[in-house]
Amino acid sequence: MTTTRKQAHHQIVIVGGGAAGITVAASLLRKDKSLDIAIIEPSEDHYYQPAFTFVGGGAYKLAKTKRPEVKCIPKGAKWIKSAVAEFAPEHNALTLNDGKQINYDYLVVCPGIQLDWQKIEGLQATLGRNGVCSNYLPHLAEYTWQCLREFKGGDALFTQPAMPIKCAGAPQKIMYLAADHFAKRGLAKSTQVNFCLQGEAMFGVPAFAKPLEKVAEHYGIEVDYGTNLTAIDGQAKQATFQVKNKDGNVKDITKRFDMIHVTPPQSAPDFVKQSPLADSSGWVDIDAESMQHKRYPNVFSLGDAGSSPNSKTAAAVRKQAPVVVGNLLAQMRNTSGVNGYDGYGSCPFVTSYGTVILAEFIYGGTVTPSFPLDPTLERRSMWWLTKSLLPYLYWDFMLKGHEWDIRHKPWTAPAVKSLTHS
Repeated sequence: MTTTRKQAHHQIVIVGGGAAGITVAASLLRKDKSLDIAIIEPSEDHYYQPAFTFVGGGAYKLAKTKRPEVKCIPKGAKWIKSAVAEFAPEHNALTLNDGKQINYDYLVVCPGIQLDWQKIEGLQATLGRNGVCSNYLPHLAEYTWQCLREFKGGDALFTQPAMPIKCAGAPQKIMYLAADHFAKRGLAKSTQVNFCLQGEAMFGVPAFAKPLEKVAEHYGIEVDYGTNLTAIDGQAKQATFQVKNKDGNVKDITKRFDMIHVTPPQSAPDFVKQSPLADSSGWVDIDAESMQHKRYPNVFSLGDAGSSPNSKTAAAVRKQAPVVVGNLLAQMRNTSGVNGYDGYGSCPFVTSYGTVILAEFIYGGTVTPSFPLDPTLERRSMWWLTKSLLPYLYWDFMLKGHEWDIRHKPWTAPAVKSLTHS
């Protein structure tokens, strides 16, 4: 790539070639093939990350989650295989890691979320060995399955840091698969599964917290709230947690483990945090409904890096992308835009090998299922939906720019219900 003005300027620049960036680019080009779009993405591989839980549980092959990035880039878009170093939105420009400058008319920022492994003392030195696993990177997900297969009983710890994290249910999903796996191998009586989470509830949407408590109770899982992993010694098989009691006092405790699944602390990427685009917490400062930047009207953001207070999931991206596309095109054409994103998110809670609680909700924690069923129950049908149908829809519809919608409506819980399988 040269640095001539013609090659260094693009009508629309999209930062990030993950679920959000590819979906927006493909949708824009479906509506107008003449658009000049560049996607800045350093990775050569594109992953369907929601399946990492299944990989970690031995129910899905890692190879099925991966495709070459070049095959995901929509026809008509230019792929700039690099990373962003800094933004200069007042000049409609950004700088790449190699020092080259890219100018734009419109900018879409969706580089995803940053995994802050280094914030847990000793973690990086032992990750991927000594029984220390995590589904938050593809090769580590395979090690999770190795840990489950080789587990012979003892203490199995699962951690969850402060929110926000991508897919807030992921720390629990692998825990339930592990507990089910141990039970099927006859290890339930010799195993103690412990969920150590920094928060004060199993899930941020109250309607799903109680059903998830019952799932944990069914497996005999000990749940420790207000417990945050701060350090780990893989060789000694000890994890240190900062524990906050009900009085607000904080102390350090050490727990022994035979295996531990770690969910790392997460934040906006550093180059976003340090830019004029960031809010006080480091996220791209956008309107929660229009996805448009609050100070730079030709800048939009969606996905995990945005400041909108929704669950950071691929399901949210599916709903955000049409809003970004519609508002960006409206600005280009000098027509009225829309404040169309209602905070929709979806978290399929895998509760066993064969059952899922499909949690769907919008801003304010309002439960909004897409199906006329009680969404708080474990269902075998939702296992099939999550494991088989959703990956197909992701690769062949969402990333191809097809905009489809299943209407979700507010749901009111019945007066009396029981947790059953269907």
